[in-house]
Amino acid sequence: MLSCKDATRLCSDALERDLSLRERLSLRMHLAMCAGCTRFEEQLSVLRTLSRRFAGGHAPPAEEPPHATGAKDER
Repeated sequence: MLSCKDATRLCSDALERDLSLRERLSLRMHLAMCAGCTRFEEQLSVLRTLSRRFAGGHAPPAEEPPHATGAKDER
């Protein structure tokens, strides 16, 4: 089983290179059980998308998602 440190490293590495089958399987298993690392992977994806938009000269989204401000929906 991967540690969170190893899992986040693999999440980051996956942006730069193809992971081996063993790495992909280990990462998927860890992410299935770890909400923190799953959130980290989602945040990496958002940052990558926003960075590409910014580099391409596109304006950022007009509205921030609720989780970006820390606000909670109290329904």
